[in-house]
Amino acid sequence: MIHPPVPVNEKERLKALHQLNILDTDPEEEFDNITELASYICGMPISMITLVDETKQWFKSKIGTEMCDSGRDISFCSHAILEPENFMEVKDTHKDERFKDNPFVNAGKDSIRYYAGVPLVNGTGMALGTLCVIDTKVNKLNKRQIKALKALAKQVEALFEARHKNYLLEEARQDLDDHNTLLKDFAGVVSHDMKMPLAHMVLTADVIKKKYGDLLGEEGIKYLDQLKKSGLNLSDYITGILNHYESEKIATSALEEIDLHNLLEDIIDLLGIEEDCEINFPKKNVNIKVNRSALEQILLNLISNSLKYNDKEKIIIDIDFKETPKFYTFTIQDNGIGIRQEEQKNIFKLFSTLSVIDRKGNKGHGIGLSTVKKLVTNLGGTVKFESELEKGTKFTFTVQAT
Repeated sequence: MIHPPVPVNEKERLKALHQLNILDTDPEEEFDNITELASYICGMPISMITLVDETKQWFKSKIGTEMCDSGRDISFCSHAILEPENFMEVKDTHKDERFKDNPFVNAGKDSIRYYAGVPLVNGTGMALGTLCVIDTKVNKLNKRQIKALKALAKQVEALFEARHKNYLLEEARQDLDDHNTLLKDFAGVVSHDMKMPLAHMVLTADVIKKKYGDLLGEEGIKYLDQLKKSGLNLSDYITGILNHYESEKIATSALEEIDLHNLLEDIIDLLGIEEDCEINFPKKNVNIKVNRSALEQILLNLISNSLKYNDKEKIIIDIDFKETPKFYTFTIQDNGIGIRQEEQKNIFKLFSTLSVIDRKGNKGHGIGLSTVKKLVTNLGGTVKFESELEKGTKFTFTVQAT
């Protein structure tokens, strides 16, 4: 018996093999289908997909044998991978110097008497193992069978490549998830740490204005008002960031049964509306079972935008609701300034802002609608809108009904 030598590119070959992350994994139907086809097409009782590691050959799939692996030094496949570009066929192992004293060749009635293997090669030319067929009697393959076995080997290689790409994608996704988690934690910590100093800044501006306003004069008062306005804007911005990154937590809150009109009234109270405004609720009040926190955040953002981005003397907001067995559908329509056509494709992107200022002269932060979409998606729904400049906007969103 001749032991197989180590390939000249063994270090690189083993690295490529281990990058597949396939050794000692569970059976998979895609691979088992190929070994079954190989056995059937070649008329052989045994077929295997083998991978040659440092010390052993391991079978990713096998038909006709109960073995899980064997020593590399006595494996037929360790010889086959020495010539990655060639098909290896041993018609009678008793007449081949490499194998005639092999323990598998002298194992009684289950002895290997015939072997044919196609090396499985990756994209860089590394032979990782073989697709092989085995018989307990002298045999040979015809040209059509050899061609079919090679074609099946190509399919195994394609599965290996797809598996490797999926692993890399999963690894990249995990890295992105880890970085996203770090970013969320950072944003949360920084935002919380900034809220208190900002509150003190706004309060201090009010105190200075009240106690020393006469001394400061009109110009000094103007600077204090600007300082307070900037502090409040930054505080709103930070609140928006916190709401955006905490939206996933909100979306996992427990479901509860709510009165829709009561929920809307609570939201209107939170907004503290001072403008001349008419808000029309759905004609029919209903009780629905939903994630109250998430739905409240969605409606709060949309109704708030209808108030802010409105230049009409009287603001009109129509809220409607429809129910199907699978979804609750909400619409919020206003008579506001509308959204420019060229800006409509980006309104749900985080930090994407419109080129307009709101009713109080402030520019948006581009967080609210991104949060709305994130919450709606987490609730199993979709959100869309229609808008016409100077005439208004209608948002329609769904959430899964229970």
